[in-house]
Amino acid sequence: MDSTEKVSVNMNIATLSQIDLLVDLGYYSNRSDFINQSVRQTLEQKHDIVEHEMNRHRAYQEEWFMGIYGFTEEQLRHAQEAGEKIKLKGYGLVVIDQALDELALNTIEEIHVKGKVICSEQVRKRLGLK
Repeated sequence: MDSTEKVSVNMNIATLSQIDLLVDLGYYSNRSDFINQSVRQTLEQKHDIVEHEMNRHRAYQEEWFMGIYGFTEEQLRHAQEAGEKIKLKGYGLVVIDQALDELALNTIEEIHVKGKVICSEQVRKRLGLK
């Protein structure tokens, strides 16, 4: 699933003027191209910090993700059979197929995500998601 989100950025006129000059000179196709490339460069520079944080959560055996997380029937059935409750934390998009509602309601205790959760209204209410 490849989706984009619109983000607003406030910049002073001097910064924006420099970006516009680089666009006009052909270094970037438009302002969005400049901003996207700049963000990717910064994320590459901070890759070690992100990787460290991911490993820290894994060391505590937390159910943690970054990006897109989709619950599977196998995962939910395994948790149900083991009598476990799932607590998920992370950043990005969580997807719970409506066909898995009953399993999800029986096995997912909480979801804390900075991002978006796609699920049925029933699951949303039970987990207290907005």
